Amino acid sequence: MRIVIGEDSALFREGLARLLADAGHEIVGRAADAPALVAAVSETRPDLAVIDIRMPPDLTDDGARAARRVREEFPDLGIVLLSQHIETRNAMELVAQGGFGYLLKDRVFDVDDFLEALRRVAAGGSALDPEVVARMLGARRDPLATLTPREAEVLSLMAEGRTNLGIARRLWLTERTVETHVGSILGKLGLATGEEHNRRVLAVLAYLTST
Repeated sequence: MRIVIGEDSALFREGLARLLADAGHEIVGRAADAPALVAAVSETRPDLAVIDIRMPPDLTDDGARAARRVREEFPDLGIVLLSQHIETRNAMELVAQGGFGYLLKDRVFDVDDFLEALRRVAAGGSALDPEVVARMLGARRDPLATLTPREAEVLSLMAEGRTNLGIARRLWLTERTVETHVGSILGKLGLATGEEHNRRVLAVLAYLTST
């Protein structure tokens, strides 16, 4: 993949670039602030942008806002936000569009899972950090309360962007059993079958928007 990295810490930025290069990816742009990130994406047209949420010039959520801007200009661009802390405000809109990931920086050190998450996002899928999902799900109210613990666990893994097969492997279940749980979840959340919407994404959003 051709990747742009937006990260103001030179040490972390270069370390991440080395990790990705060693995995066979091409680093086509490096940016230390949000404006430089937007420019790098426009100039290089990467497959994926890996962006720190907190970047200069304001050192608040400049990276997340830059991600939204480049997504508007390049709808097919895969975006992975990295953060030291959980911040969900800007993630809500991006996750609904697919091709989006949100991981805590500590996940980078689990190299295999991190690289798998990048590939999934670049292919149009999603990858949400389990701690982010848990935080989002922690204060949920009805109708989520109608889900069984196993269904809630399955939905949490759906929110990480895992397929039914991936969930089955994680929970040591058969894929058929996972399909049954997913069907039950979609039914309890009242998500009718339709061709215009992705019901899995809507199920995740139902969690994210119910607080």
